[in-house]
Amino acid sequence: MSDDPTSSATAVADPPAADESLFGTFDAEGNYIPREIVENDLGAGLDDAYSASMVEVKDGQLVTGTVVQVDHDEVLLDIGYKSEGVIPSRELSIRNDVDPSEIVSLGDSLDALVLTKEDKDGRLILSKKRAQYELAWGKIEEIKEAEGMVSGPVIEVVKGGLILDIGLRGFLPASLVELRRVRDLQPYVGKVLEAKIIELDKNRNNVVLSRRAWLEETQREQREEFLENLKPGERRSGVVSSVVNFGAFVDLGGMDGLVHVSELSWKHVDHPSSVVAVGDEIEVQVLEVDLDRERISLSLKATQQDPWEEFASGHRVGELVYGRVTKLVPFGAFVQVGDGIEGLVHISEMSAHHVELPEQVVTPGEELWVKVIDLDLQRRRISLSIKQAAEGGVVAAEYQEHFGEHAYDESGNYVGPSGEIDEAWAEYYEEAGLDPATGQPKVVETPAEPEPAPGEGNGAMAAALADAGLAAPEAPEAPEAEPVAEAEPADEVAAAPDADGEGETTA
Repeated sequence: MSDDPTSSATAVADPPAADESLFGTFDAEGNYIPREIVENDLGAGLDDAYSASMVEVKDGQLVTGTVVQVDHDEVLLDIGYKSEGVIPSRELSIRNDVDPSEIVSLGDSLDALVLTKEDKDGRLILSKKRAQYELAWGKIEEIKEAEGMVSGPVIEVVKGGLILDIGLRGFLPASLVELRRVRDLQPYVGKVLEAKIIELDKNRNNVVLSRRAWLEETQREQREEFLENLKPGERRSGVVSSVVNFGAFVDLGGMDGLVHVSELSWKHVDHPSSVVAVGDEIEVQVLEVDLDRERISLSLKATQQDPWEEFASGHRVGELVYGRVTKLVPFGAFVQVGDGIEGLVHISEMSAHHVELPEQVVTPGEELWVKVIDLDLQRRRISLSIKQAAEGGVVAAEYQEHFGEHAYDESGNYVGPSGEIDEAWAEYYEEAGLDPATGQPKVVETPAEPEPAPGEGNGAMAAALADAGLAAPEAPEAPEAEPVAEAEPADEVAAAPDADGEGETTA
C-alpha cells in the first residue's frame, strides 16, 4: 500500500485531538462536563429561526397544501404555516350542501385562497372554491376572447335555467338550452353540456352561457339549406313549440318560425294561448324569410278564409241582417253581424227621433235587425242602421228561408216557413202529452176488466195442488134460482095477522 494517504479512497482520517472531542469530558470526581459550543450555527435568534421555517401568508393569497384531516363540516389543510388552515364545507365547492369526503381525500394536494389569516379563534380560514374561481376566471376570459366553447356538468336547476360547473358557476338560461325553449329542465342534471360564453362580468361574478349558440354554429349549414328551400307563400305543417305573449313559435322540422299574435286569427286575440297550445299540429303559411337574421315569419290566419271577404261576397248594401250589440261608444254602437265581423251603427242611425246617448236605444247583448248602408272591404268597415231597418227591406240570403216574404201573412204577421209552426206545435203537444185539438192533457179511457169465471181466480191454488199430485176441487155449481111468485091483485092481498092472530081483510 502507498504511504500517501490520498492515494487510496479507503484511507482513514486522523482522530481529532483531545480538546476537539465531539463529546464532553469527565472531571476527577467522574461528573460529565458537556462539550462547549463555541460556534453560533443559527446565525440569528431562536424566534427568527422559527419564523424562517414558516410560510408567510396574507388575506387574498393563493396557497397550496396537503389535506391532513377531513371532517363532516370542514377540512384541515397543511400549507406549512404555524397551524393548519381550515376550509369550511361551504368553501369546498361551488355546489351547495356537499359532503367534504366526496370532494377531497387525505393526502390530496389543493389550491386554496386565504380568507382570514386569523379569525377570533386564531384559526387560518381558507377557501378552495374561491381559489378555483380565481384560477378558472383567467382561463374563462381567454376562452371568451377567442370565442371558444366551455363544457361542464349541470349541477343545479334554478329559476329560469341551469347552473353548469365550468370551474365556476355558469348560468345557462332555459331559453338558450336548445334551439327551442325547454320547459322541463330536470332531465339535464348530471349531463355534460357544451356552451358558448355570451356574457362575462367578474365584478358581479356573472357568467352567462348559451348552448343554443353552440348548436346554431354546429348546425349552420343545415339551417342555411333549410332557409334557402323555404319560400314565402308556401304552406308548411309544424308543431307549436312555445307560446309567448306576442305570439307562438312553430317547429317546422329544422327551425322555429314565429306566428305573431296578429297572424293567429282573423278575430281579436287577447292571448295566443286562447288559439293554440304547445304540442298542437297546425298548418301555417310562410310570410317572410330573413336569411341574414335567420328568422321566419309565419301566419295561421292566412290558411283560413277571410271572414270579411266571405261576408262581402254574400251581402250587399241595402240588405237586412240580424246582429248582436257588442259595445256602446259615445258616437254609436258596434253590432256583430257575422263570425268576427262587427259593424258600426252611428248614433244618427239609431232612431227616427233625436238620440242623446246610445244606451237610450240599445244595450250590450241585445239582438236586433240592422240594415247594411255601407260596406268598405279594403278598410274592413261596415256601416249599419237601426232606423232604416225599421222601415223594412230585403233580408240577406241566409235569412230568406225563415224571414222571406213567404214567412209573413197579408197583415204582416210573422208565420214562419210553410208548415214550420204547425210542426213545432205538434212536436210540443206530443212531448207534453197534450191533445192537439184542445191543448189540454189527453184523457185516456181504461177498458173495464171482465169478471173472472167461477174457479178462475184459484189458478195459483190449482197449480200448487197439481204440483202436489192432487186434483183441484170442482167449483160448486151455482144454486138454481127460485121462481118468483106473481103478485096477487090488490083486493085479494091478505093483511098481516094482528096481535090476536086473526087477520083482517083489507078492502
